[in-house]
Amino acid sequence: MASKIRLTSNEIKHIALFESVTGAMAKDCIIDDKLGRIIFIVNCGDLGLAIGKGGSHIRTLKRMVGRDVELVEYSDEPSNFIRNSLAPAKIKEVRMSELPDGRKIVKVTVEPKDKGVAIGKNGKTAERTRFLAKRYFCIDKVIIT
Repeated sequence: MASKIRLTSNEIKHIALFESVTGAMAKDCIIDDKLGRIIFIVNCGDLGLAIGKGGSHIRTLKRMVGRDVELVEYSDEPSNFIRNSLAPAKIKEVRMSELPDGRKIVKVTVEPKDKGVAIGKNGKTAERTRFLAKRYFCIDKVIIT
């Protein structure tokens, strides 16, 4: 992980609510006031439990917090984490490279028919992926092609 992530008391409260409603463990919570959403980073293997049968847990959480709720399954491997963040888009390839100045860049190649899914409405999914890649792996740029 890039650096020690500090959670606010509000984020801790949301994680506690998330865990009590879903039974899944959350690693992190990002409250995105700008886009009216809360992003939970779920421990590896807990995504199905977090979603609930037919999305029931997500609907309950959304109603309780009054915002969209998004889930991303955590992975220690940056390329898998980026794939998870862009799901359900079909990813052909995730290629990481480091520039001579030390900056890390990731180029994600997506199936042409899924490019809109990977970018999301108004770039929402791409923005989430860039933010999370920076937060967890110090990746400076994510390019989706």
